Amino acid sequence: MTPLRLALAAALLAASAAPREVPNDRLRVRGADGAWRTWWTRGAAPSRWAGPDAALAAAVRWRAARPGLDWGELVLAADVGAALPALRVRVIVARVDPSRVALALHAAARPSGGAGPWDLDAAPADAALALNAGQFTDAGPWGWVVHRGREIQAPGAGPLSAALVIDDRGRARVVPADSIAELRASGSAAEAVQSYPALLDGDGTLPAALRAPGRGVDLAHRDARLAACELRDGRLLVALTRFDAGVGDALGGVPLGLTVPETAALVGALGCRRAVMLDGGLSAQLLVRDAEGRTHRWEGLRRVPLGLVGASR
Repeated sequence: MTPLRLALAAALLAASAAPREVPNDRLRVRGADGAWRTWWTRGAAPSRWAGPDAALAAAVRWRAARPGLDWGELVLAADVGAALPALRVRVIVARVDPSRVALALHAAARPSGGAGPWDLDAAPADAALALNAGQFTDAGPWGWVVHRGREIQAPGAGPLSAALVIDDRGRARVVPADSIAELRASGSAAEAVQSYPALLDGDGTLPAALRAPGRGVDLAHRDARLAACELRDGRLLVALTRFDAGVGDALGGVPLGLTVPETAALVGALGCRRAVMLDGGLSAQLLVRDAEGRTHRWEGLRRVPLGLVGASR
């Protein structure tokens, strides 16, 4: 990160830590007509999303990338209290049909052998989609990892964890922690990565830990976010948030943006039924490549152990 970006990031993070009235938080979306519309407030947040929010869904500018993959953008304003200006957040979303785009975990290869840190530069040249996958520690990926049907790492323990699973029929699912054991026993996972926290479970339900403080999740912290979720039609949706300073993507990697409950609201309002957070912050990164080879990249500022890559079938 350049000195200018570091200075701006420090100033923004200091502002985000200022005292504020949490119950006043609300999210607005900029529509195609340029008008801002409120679609979520903390004080009236739904505990379950039964389907997409009309205002939010209409604001997405969708673009076809190739058969089975499209992507879009929208801009949100997070109002975080009267003492602070609205925080602008750009959201990039990609919808993937797993029957047409094959998804698999991907690790960077070191010239000397073995796996090295992964970023978008390590994505294969034929990748239609690439993003960082799962949480991790200094020792490597956290939790359950399956690649090509072989378990690489056993599941981690955590009640708010969930696994993004591609099964042996090519379907993509977000599987809650209490269903992982049964899935392991069946041997039907072709690819899997475990992460946390779960953002939606059941059929669009907000987990109890995201509804009130003191249940193990920081509900006020703001950061860049990356989430994967299961749509009701069987497609996978990926949502990446970027701080929007109005100067293009120059400051997009600054780790400032939505809270965890706001991210859950975002994916719920986009029509997701189950969702899990992947690693965000400095790690969050996404690539979409269309059929003509045009590549759209949203860089991260940190390399990670694993990526998730999609290629046309």
